Amino acid sequence: MKLKYYFLLPLLLIGLYLQPMNAQEGVTYFLHTIEKGQSLYSIASMYEVSTSEITALNPGSEEKIYAGQKLKISQKQQPGNSQERFHTIQPGENLYRLTVKYNISAQAICDANPGLSAENFKAGEVIRIPEVTGTEVIPPVPVVETPAISSASPEGCREMHKVKRKETIFSVSREYGVSQAQLMEANPELKNGMKKGMWLCIPYPKEYTETMPATTAPVTTPQLSNSELFAISQKEKEKISTVKAAVILPLLTSSTRRTDTSRMLEYYEGFLIAIDSLKRSGISIDLYTYDSGGENSSIAPVLQKPEMKNMDVIFGPLYQQHIRPLADFAKDNDIRLVIPFTSRDNEVFNNPSVYQINTPQSYLYSEVYDHFMVQFPNSHIIFLNTDDNDKADFIKGLKQELRQRSITFTEISANSNNTEMLAATRPDKNNIFIPTSGSNPTLVKVLPYLTLVRRENPELMMQVFGYPEWQTYTNDHIDAFFELDTYFYSSFYTNNLFPAAINFTRSYNHWYEKEMANTYPKYGMLGFDTGYFFLQNLSRYGSDFDNKVEDINYRPIQTGFKFQRVNNWGGFINRKVFFVRFTPDYELIKLDFE
Repeated sequence: MKLKYYFLLPLLLIGLYLQPMNAQEGVTYFLHTIEKGQSLYSIASMYEVSTSEITALNPGSEEKIYAGQKLKISQKQQPGNSQERFHTIQPGENLYRLTVKYNISAQAICDANPGLSAENFKAGEVIRIPEVTGTEVIPPVPVVETPAISSASPEGCREMHKVKRKETIFSVSREYGVSQAQLMEANPELKNGMKKGMWLCIPYPKEYTETMPATTAPVTTPQLSNSELFAISQKEKEKISTVKAAVILPLLTSSTRRTDTSRMLEYYEGFLIAIDSLKRSGISIDLYTYDSGGENSSIAPVLQKPEMKNMDVIFGPLYQQHIRPLADFAKDNDIRLVIPFTSRDNEVFNNPSVYQINTPQSYLYSEVYDHFMVQFPNSHIIFLNTDDNDKADFIKGLKQELRQRSITFTEISANSNNTEMLAATRPDKNNIFIPTSGSNPTLVKVLPYLTLVRRENPELMMQVFGYPEWQTYTNDHIDAFFELDTYFYSSFYTNNLFPAAINFTRSYNHWYEKEMANTYPKYGMLGFDTGYFFLQNLSRYGSDFDNKVEDINYRPIQTGFKFQRVNNWGGFINRKVFFVRFTPDYELIKLDFE
């Protein structure tokens, strides 16, 4: 019996894995494998379904999901290869087989999935299959008499064609009435991709008729490997001699809230310092600045300006109501959109043009948990429960991670005295105290008792861990932070004693004859970091920026960048997180996790 069991179990698992399109209660579905940081909300946003639809197909997911878990996602489109749909790559599938399955070109699949490559084309990945419109019909190839070969063309070539910008194998083959297979057979070098300026041999057409039905696209691509097909479909890399950048923010409008205006002005002022630094280094930049108006204003007048379609990058907006139209405009015109402020918009999950600076909460917490486990191995965690418990989501996720890794933790009230706090510790472990609130009143309450524990038990290993907003309370608790070996996490942090921060602050004060507001983050530094990072690297990498961005190292003044594409068809989120440590030796250290 045991022998039979071990043989059957893998077969059963394979059978379950290979049913992404089976019906369940009248609903067709595909499988999504959860990645670190993804939440039900982010997954629902990716596939444009509701969270309730996901939980209906996946009982128990409303309570708990985890990385590596497979979720059934309802397929909204009706059956038929002409409809847009999502597809989970199956074991043994390659790009060529998908072109046959959906009767669509490799180029169309690659265009719909800019994050897809030969390297990450693997079983379990979900890709978007675009809709076949049926509007393009390839005319029958006429039967022609073979003319005398011109001395201007090599033998066997009807004529030579010089590749122009944005041309593809499909478009050239259609222009001359030959199949893609014939064109590639006559030009073997096309297996390494087609580039602007390349000369192609146009062969004489063979006697055949190739038409496209009203609702499908013909597939004439020969059976090639993934690497060959992706190389062929790759767009030509273009340099950017002068970066054209637009800033769209509420800067001058009287209807804008005063705090919004002052923060956006400070962001823009820091951005201008970055422009000045880059121009001094030889980078050419054309900057266009537009006032987006107040929260209820339309952004359409800005987008209608003729120069907007020629931008390489747009920074903004501030208000939620402006994000969707600006994101749609950026996508339609192949312009990168850098959203520096909100973390709650979901455009990034379906728009490859979007770069979201402020990390969505579930992705941020996932990064923090990973770094926490690295920084505090073999520790005992003590949660100090508060009445407001404003960090409930963070604490819930952290407890789940601790349980999965068999790390011990206990919970006591934040109103406990030093004796009760000491009783919750373990002498054989490093003890990490974590309040369940990030508020200043919580710190005022717990830090004195924790300090007593520290002083009365100098041999006890203990530290305190907390939240980004603690950096705004540093002046109130600086001595306790150092004595208790305190940590907090943050995506935004600067030490005002760092040389880069000193130089920037000096420049800002000189330029504008004022101090930056004491906010978290400092908007002037945010403007500098975002402007410098994107403009410098767009000048350096040109149209290949999107492929390079995940590997770019940047030493920030305040804002770190670690971009990752959220899926094969969406944009990029920033997953950079720092730990800031106040050591008992009165050192202030920013821990940068690679």
